[in-house]
Amino acid sequence: MLAPSTNDAYAGAPWAAHLLAILGILAILPGIVHIALPDGGAGTIAGIDLGACRPAIVGCFAWAGATQIVFGATMLLVALRYRSLVPTLYVLVLVERGLHALNGWVLKSSGHHPPEHYAVLVALPILLAGLVASARPRVA
Repeated sequence: MLAPSTNDAYAGAPWAAHLLAILGILAILPGIVHIALPDGGAGTIAGIDLGACRPAIVGCFAWAGATQIVFGATMLLVALRYRSLVPTLYVLVLVERGLHALNGWVLKSSGHHPPEHYAVLVALPILLAGLVASARPRVA
């Protein structure tokens, strides 16, 4: 079911691939929380007043959790088996996290900032460093 590994074609820094694996796990864990908690973490973690919109908000959090699990699994698969795609995944994660930051802080900010809004600000420079390290060939 899986294509042959491309790890031999990866010329970037090994730590960048390892970091991508960690980021994959860090995407899967909140995805599980969004699916497993009765409120998806919307009220208990993000501090959102669920009010009359509870079913819609909880449903959106569960949907987001499902995508986080799949995206995290993809990051893990690339980091462990298809390392030639590590730079590509970093670009995708940077776009995704950048859009999160842009929406959370600028375009759709309500003034309420759950923990994730702060996490993306910390993650962006780390992701950029991972991209640079994964795309730059190792010096022998």
